Amino acid sequence: MTAASNGIIRFSSPWTFDDTVERIEALFRARKIKLFARINQAAEAAAVGLALRPTTLLIFGDPAKGTPLMDAYPGLAIDLPLKVLVSESAPGEVHLGLTSPEFLQQRHGLPQAPFAEVVRLFATFINPGTPP
Repeated sequence: MTAASNGIIRFSSPWTFDDTVERIEALFRARKIKLFARINQAAEAAAVGLALRPTTLLIFGDPAKGTPLMDAYPGLAIDLPLKVLVSESAPGEVHLGLTSPEFLQQRHGLPQAPFAEVVRLFATFINPGTPP
């Protein structure tokens, strides 16, 4: 896991691109996390005659957790639901990216970093030996 100064946390996936996307969706189903949308950005690019490496954006969340935060901090709705970007930078090099909780805290003036459990979930997903 790496955290960039732009507020994006990155993970390297040990699986192929398609397998990574499928495993994340299965993780969401198992954890009862709502998948709001799956946007295949490479397919959308191809539809207009452009090439893009494999890139899929998964939009997900838990309305029971996000709604009270959006009610208290309306601007947070621009960042919710949460998103994870799965991309392949080179053949066999698959990465996940998501917004860091600290970035959301700073951006919206929240008293604490929200959704830290999501980062732990993805860290454990990528490396099952990672302590929760």
